[in-house]
Amino acid sequence: MSTSLTTVAYLGAAILFILSLGGLSHPETSRRGNLYGIIGMTIAVLATVSGPQVTQQGYAWIIAAMVFGATIGLYAARTVKMTQMPELVALMHSLVGLAAALVGFATYIDPSASAAYQGAEKVIHDIEIYIGILIGLVTFSGSVIAFGKLSGKIGGKPLLLPARHWMNLAGLLTVIYFGARFIEADSVGIGMTPLIVMSVIALLFGIHMVMAIGGADMPVVVSMLNSYSGWAAAATGFMLSNDLLIVTGALVGSSGAILSYIMCRAMNRNFISVIAGGFGTGAPVAASGDAQPAGEVIPISAIETAELLRDAKNVIIVPGYGMAVAQAQHTVYEITKLLREKGVNVRFGIHPVAGRMPGHMNVLLAEAKVPYDIVLEMDELNEDFPDTEVAIVIGANDIVNPAAQEDPASPIAGMPVLEVWKAKTSIVMKRSMASGYAGVDNPLFYKENNRMLFGDAKKMLDEVLGALKA
Repeated sequence: MSTSLTTVAYLGAAILFILSLGGLSHPETSRRGNLYGIIGMTIAVLATVSGPQVTQQGYAWIIAAMVFGATIGLYAARTVKMTQMPELVALMHSLVGLAAALVGFATYIDPSASAAYQGAEKVIHDIEIYIGILIGLVTFSGSVIAFGKLSGKIGGKPLLLPARHWMNLAGLLTVIYFGARFIEADSVGIGMTPLIVMSVIALLFGIHMVMAIGGADMPVVVSMLNSYSGWAAAATGFMLSNDLLIVTGALVGSSGAILSYIMCRAMNRNFISVIAGGFGTGAPVAASGDAQPAGEVIPISAIETAELLRDAKNVIIVPGYGMAVAQAQHTVYEITKLLREKGVNVRFGIHPVAGRMPGHMNVLLAEAKVPYDIVLEMDELNEDFPDTEVAIVIGANDIVNPAAQEDPASPIAGMPVLEVWKAKTSIVMKRSMASGYAGVDNPLFYKENNRMLFGDAKKMLDEVLGALKA
């Protein structure tokens, strides 16, 4: 394939990627968005493989790598559960970062890759390599730690080292110093030393950065690492003079950054405070002031829950990570379908940080074939809770915590939450009285109009469904 034809193919792929992002912005068009992305990536890969840069000797390696990668991808797609999707996404981000770093090292070592650059062009090329490896390794190590936290292999409690901000500043200054030494190096042997020192610091910084972020901020971390992986891909594009990689990386990087900003707003946090060390201790933290938990919880049975639902005109369901763990979304759909057939107005309230990654609950409900038009964002139905007879919370905690509004001393004070306690009756489904991922106690459990339905969400919802049918 000629260079001009490759450029045209890249342009078409870039347009398809933009259409893909547009399609993924809404559940009803997400399938089409995915299809655009698949077609665009297929065009991009074929155009690259058949381009003038690839020699005949390289096809065997490329085909072997594609078969190996495709096999792993198909296996993961078939075996990974929806509850494991957040850690899978984090792991994929780590591979993007590692690929960017390896391409950077290979580009620097390959004499033919930099032979055409002289003077200012060579300086710019070296800066691209240096920054690409830096971002790539920070993304790689940070994503590995995020995978460990999301999968439960590493605790959600933030690791707050003494003078950690000074350590980060010292690391940044060291990276800048060795970056200057790298650019001044007149041979690969001399330049490799500052490159390796920077690489070690980048790996340690990625580990330290994510370890210092608490469990409650992990959804933001996932979108943040998504942004980092995009910038790493863009840096790789500059190193390889590949326009498509630059465009695609910039799209992913900017969209991830925008998503991180939106999620920070949804948690009443700023991006710097998340990076500096998020809350989420992994242990219960008692609230203070007016939100101090008092009294006893009022349990409710599945049969009583069914009676309340049967008599209700308006019902709002708030899903959380507990629903994902119990794989209860299909039973939730059956209950929703049955209630709607009886004339009950059933809607779902989705908090921007519900679950362990952006859009986690939306994907689960779409998988269970819940109609898109009754799945609403927090801002779209928060005002409707006072006119709602029953609000059911399935395995959520922090996103329905009234302490965010009632207790100025709470770690989540000011965080926008779903105001389920304003419904005539709220029912919280949980296995136990344990605190949520942020480690903050929830005064909702003790309110007079709240009921606790204890047990496995799938089991209890099956009993509710059986009672409704009876």
